[in-house]
Amino acid sequence: MEKVLGIGGFFFRAKEPDALARWYADHLGVALPPESYDQRSWEQQQGATVFAPFAADSDYFGRADQPWMINFRVRDLQAMVAQLTAARIAVEVDTEHYPNGWFARLADPEGNPIQLWQAEGADRDKGTRAGGNASAEPGLRLRSF
Repeated sequence: MEKVLGIGGFFFRAKEPDALARWYADHLGVALPPESYDQRSWEQQQGATVFAPFAADSDYFGRADQPWMINFRVRDLQAMVAQLTAARIAVEVDTEHYPNGWFARLADPEGNPIQLWQAEGADRDKGTRAGGNASAEPGLRLRSF
């Protein structure tokens, strides 16, 4: 069976798309979208990606009207949190250490939820396991705040 190779893009509506793209570039290091087909898009480091639909009434993302949340892998959560707080961006750090790592949450300027993840355990092995995929087991409980 053919499988997708990963996420090729994440597209969402914004009230001020140019300003929001600049915020993600300035504070999280996500490259601005290319302006032509000759420019390369942002490239991620290889690593695990969780693809998990949630119940329509889940409060995991915060606001009830928020249909999505993005999770970014980070190398050093403490350093990223320090960088963001130095820029006066509120970050909520989860002090519990989970088997799959450390987490923190923030929101972008338009209120969209962002989760930061410093991977541990099986998901820390950037694709070195068989097939290079980290997949959720049935019944796996995703951690939340």
